[in-house]
Amino acid sequence: MRPLFLFGVAVVAAAALRGEPVRFASGTNQTALIELFTSEGCSSCPPAERWLATLREAPGLWRDFVPVAFHVDYWNHLGWPDRFSAREFTQREYDYAAAWSSGSVYTPCFVRNGVEWRGARTLTPDTTVAGRLVVDYDGRVLHASFSPAHPRAGEDFEIYAAVLGGGITSRVTAGENRGETLHHEFIALALVHAPLGRELQLPVPQVAGVARHALAVWVTRRGELAALQATGGWID
Repeated sequence: MRPLFLFGVAVVAAAALRGEPVRFASGTNQTALIELFTSEGCSSCPPAERWLATLREAPGLWRDFVPVAFHVDYWNHLGWPDRFSAREFTQREYDYAAAWSSGSVYTPCFVRNGVEWRGARTLTPDTTVAGRLVVDYDGRVLHASFSPAHPRAGEDFEIYAAVLGGGITSRVTAGENRGETLHHEFIALALVHAPLGRELQLPVPQVAGVARHALAVWVTRRGELAALQATGGWID
C-alpha cells in the first residue's frame, strides 16, 4: 500500500465511524468518477466548487457518479497557502496532463473517468457495462473486490480510496480570493491506493471544520489513472 496524502445516510453510514463495518457497492453500469482539481488561491475556482457542491443534493450521487475535489499546491506561493492542498494531488493532475499529451495544468480542471471534461457538464448516467465494485469499510480498514464485466487474461487492477470532507468553510485573507468566504464539499482529506486484493489502511482524518465525511473508492487497471468503476457513500 502506498499512502499519497493524509491530513494531521444515516445510521448505517455512521456505523463506520464507530468501527462497525459498512458496505458500499456499485451497480454493473459504470459509475462516473468526477474529479475537480482546484485551489483556494484561484479566483476562477469558487464557481466550479459551487457546482460540485450542488451534487450533494443530486439524485444520482454515489449511484451514477462519485465526486472528488483535489486541492493542488501550485497556487500556494501567490499569497494564500491552501490547507487542503498536497503535492501528490498536483502530481496526479500532471500525470493526467501527460496522458493527454499536454504540458500544462490548470485550475479549475474537471476530469470524468480519466478524460478532461470541458464545456457543459451533464450528469447523464453511463450505459457502459463495467462490472461490480464492492467495498467494506470500518472507519479504519478497507477491503474491496471487483468483478469486471469483460475480464481479460492476466489483467491486474489497483484500488484507490479517499476520505472526503464537506460542509467546510474557509475565510481567505490573502491571494486572489482575499476577503472571500469559500464553501467546500467532497474535498479529498486522505487518499491511498494499492493492488486490488490488499487491505487498505484508511483511518478517518480528524480535521477541524469538517461537518461531514464520505468515502470514495474506484478501481483502475494497473498503472493507469482512468477509473473503470467507482462507488462510495456518506460515513457520517
